[in-house]
Amino acid sequence: MNRSGTAEVKEAKKMSLGKVYLVGAGPGDPGLMTLKGKALLECADVVIYDALVSPQILAAINPQAERIDAGKRKGRHSLMQDETTQLLIEKAQNNAIVVRLKGGDPFIFGRGGEEMEELVKAGVAVEVVPGVTSGIAAAAYAGIPLTHRSYSSSVTFVTGHESAGKYRPEVNWQAIARGSETIVVYMGIHNLPYIIDQLTAAELSAQTPVALVRWGTRPEQEELIGTLGTIVEQVEATGFCAPAIAVIGNVVNLHSILSGCRPVFRTQDSIIAG
Repeated sequence: MNRSGTAEVKEAKKMSLGKVYLVGAGPGDPGLMTLKGKALLECADVVIYDALVSPQILAAINPQAERIDAGKRKGRHSLMQDETTQLLIEKAQNNAIVVRLKGGDPFIFGRGGEEMEELVKAGVAVEVVPGVTSGIAAAAYAGIPLTHRSYSSSVTFVTGHESAGKYRPEVNWQAIARGSETIVVYMGIHNLPYIIDQLTAAELSAQTPVALVRWGTRPEQEELIGTLGTIVEQVEATGFCAPAIAVIGNVVNLHSILSGCRPVFRTQDSIIAG
């Protein structure tokens, strides 16, 4: 075999035998899991899942599949990010279908883009399967439409928890406050006082309605409704904590009208189990 052929063989050996699927599990209600995502769980060889994936969705995983908890919660990490990515690469060498199961949508504050970049660089076949993101679903289940012709024609999704050493030092809260009628904040409970200060400094009224939605779309979902001027005190008084999203804007006023029409929660008998 010539040198060119040897190089081709070596390169082929580097390539993955299997494929990694970055699957969005949705916000929690198993009925919101996509059909494609469900089908992949049922035939997966390995599933590496996040902390916020609901037990009902985990129950749909192929019983013969290897399960690996890679969940990250504030102060607790099962696996660091680089360890998770390396594990995906390794598992794809010996398994046909490797599912990286993420809460919500992989590309909405889910580090799916980062993982996909590294997998492509490593020569691993990879595909993304979008999921329903919590910023949309949790608000909907709380009776809060993010846009409404009488209240809001724009919506901004923003993280309330930024990583160190990122591409930009901080979120431009003033620009967001002035440029969007509805603001949805992911992972913002721990930094809520700072976020509120930034928004009010941008001259957003202290009377602006705020909704915090915890465990959105799950049976244990709960909401805390207030304003920019009251919500921090309400959180301290009630012990309201993560995981939750914040919805800021006049659309929150519709909660009192529409929240009684929320979907009926289903667990073991839900679509995912069928």
